[in-house]
Amino acid sequence: MTAANSDRQPAIRATGLVKSYTTGGERTVVLSGVDFEAMAGEMTMVIGPSGSGKSTLLAAVSGLLRPESGEVNALGEDLWRMPPSRIDAFRLRHCGFVFQGFNLFPALNAVEQVALVVRYLGFSRTDARERARAALDEVGLSGKLALRPAEMSGGEKQRVAIARALVKEPSLVFADEPSSALDSENAARIIELLRVASRNRNAAVIVVTHDTKLQQSADRIVEMADGRVVQTKRFPA
Repeated sequence: MTAANSDRQPAIRATGLVKSYTTGGERTVVLSGVDFEAMAGEMTMVIGPSGSGKSTLLAAVSGLLRPESGEVNALGEDLWRMPPSRIDAFRLRHCGFVFQGFNLFPALNAVEQVALVVRYLGFSRTDARERARAALDEVGLSGKLALRPAEMSGGEKQRVAIARALVKEPSLVFADEPSSALDSENAARIIELLRVASRNRNAAVIVVTHDTKLQQSADRIVEMADGRVVQTKRFPA
């Protein structure tokens, strides 16, 4: 972290997040008073064993899952004080998501997958397709525009998902185990694309992963265990 960046405000700051689930009359605490922050222009990687609360934290700070208590300030907005319709609009405009299972539509080709997001923002069909092509070119898929998911490798599908997340130029990018279904070479490539996005787009990129080999790409490591943050490490820029 350079001195020039040391006084920046976090793109996301969460304090005191609590979340639990009740199954068969038994309450399990998944987040236990978690504090978390992520900076614009950085990749923050959340690591920890299965069941440590990583994905629940990601959902809570991205507006997908309401915590029982605690606050999330995202881009200067008090996220969980907004009505649901405003949270939906906030996610549409400011957030990009990349998931483990790709979440692509089987009937749509690569351009159509990415253009659909832009259409939701109100762009014309022509402009949306132009933006989609540019985003797919950025992730190295300019020669795969007409392919549908069944015709793609796992790495190609995840690159389409990244293009879809980045095409609207979000300030916040959330990736939940984006490399877990991929071999080590494709996993490294996917993480590098997200790292470059944080730099080139000044986005706050938050990645949940169990793959410790990917930590070297992060600017900040947040380690979780048993619903708590047990360690935070920041690396020099």
